[in-house]
Amino acid sequence: MMMNLLSFTRSVDMLAWRGFVYTIFILHFVFVCQFLLLQPLVSAQDGKYGDAAELLERISHNIKVKRYSEALHDLNAAIEADPSLSEAYWHRASVFRQLCRYEESESNYKKYLDLKPGNSAVEKELSQLHQAQSALETASSLFDSSDFEKALEYVDKVVLVFSPACLKAKLLKVELLLASKDYSSAITETGYILKEDESNLEALLLRGRAYYYLADHDVALRHYQKGLRLDPEHSQLKKAYFALKNLLKKTKSAEDNADKGKLRLAVEDYKVALALDPDHVAHNVHLHLGLCKASVKLGRGKEALKACTEALDIDGELTEALHQRGEAKLLIEDWEGAVEDLKAAAEKSPQDMSIRESLMKAEKALKLSKRKDWYKILGVSKTASAAEIKRAYKKLALQWHPDKNTENREEAENKFREIAAAYEILGDDEKRARYDSGEDEEMGMGMGGGGFGFGGFDPFGGGGQQYTFHFDGGFPGGGGFGGFHF
Repeated sequence: MMMNLLSFTRSVDMLAWRGFVYTIFILHFVFVCQFLLLQPLVSAQDGKYGDAAELLERISHNIKVKRYSEALHDLNAAIEADPSLSEAYWHRASVFRQLCRYEESESNYKKYLDLKPGNSAVEKELSQLHQAQSALETASSLFDSSDFEKALEYVDKVVLVFSPACLKAKLLKVELLLASKDYSSAITETGYILKEDESNLEALLLRGRAYYYLADHDVALRHYQKGLRLDPEHSQLKKAYFALKNLLKKTKSAEDNADKGKLRLAVEDYKVALALDPDHVAHNVHLHLGLCKASVKLGRGKEALKACTEALDIDGELTEALHQRGEAKLLIEDWEGAVEDLKAAAEKSPQDMSIRESLMKAEKALKLSKRKDWYKILGVSKTASAAEIKRAYKKLALQWHPDKNTENREEAENKFREIAAAYEILGDDEKRARYDSGEDEEMGMGMGGGGFGFGGFDPFGGGGQQYTFHFDGGFPGGGGFGGFHF
């Protein structure tokens, strides 16, 4: 029993001795590490630069390769070990300034100046800090007031000069580029941010928006999806993702209905899709064009004209939009406008036969529009029957008979000539058919002022004499006139 107790005592003593040795070893190791890390700055503090350059070089290298956290770790450890190390405050202030952590930076500059007053280089950097801080605040204010160009100047020429690692300024710059519709530059800037941190959610969101506004929707979706895999509850990424999915769904529905001939449904879908994001011009130009084409097919001239004009406001070189707007103008009888648009479309696409056919149709309609509108003169529709035309003629002939308008005889004579010429053409089935088909263009029927065509019909036979006219059965109300029978 006594032997066992002695053996147990020796074992305990051995374990205690080993623990003591290990403790001494660990303390020694910590002391050596602290000495190695702090000695360069201690030497620098004393004016002995020896190994200080090595630590400063390591810190500078970390800053150069944008390992700011490692640089700050070294500096924090040095200051914690010796709060009087002025150089460490200066370097830490510089890192904070570059990161636009301005309050922390200013505090460290001031701490250095407390330890070593009058250092002009540090005072200059402190001034740069204040300039950068003020410029960032100004840029944010200008962004809120939509002065994007001026805001970009502050960010580029001040903030990112004195604070080149300022993530807040970089993201603000991207937002300004998006607001200025410089989407390619926004993609470039976010590429730099994501190269440093591929999981930056704000950069993924903004880069996705840039691709979205360039109508590169597949790439935009991939950026939104990557961000949502990192943070499924990110509200802005979710909003952007589902908004784009909805836009694509509505666009496909509109296009499918148009292809199937369901034009009224297509028109409604196009309008809904356009209302989702009026600022998405790169995509909306196609929606406007689709709406215009469907409206033309439905015969909705004014609606088609508006939609095609919207498309051309976005892209004035869009040949199909010019063609369709020309068709829309034909629907609303804007003949000159139709010819103008269709000529422009034909110049852009001279081999397109459908455009050439539309142009020929518009040019013919323009020519026809410049002739006398006999239907309008008699006040009847183009589908009026022969009996309706005759009744209208008799009524107007009585109304404008020169003998019944002695006070405005000259005007009445002109009116009566026009009425008689209109009846000469519309009261004859063959002449009316040729007029309706436009053949009178080539044959000289009713073009403008002087003659009436077909023998130069003149109901007055020379003018200046007393006019007497007689309808079959006499004038209504009695008292027939001899000499001219209707």
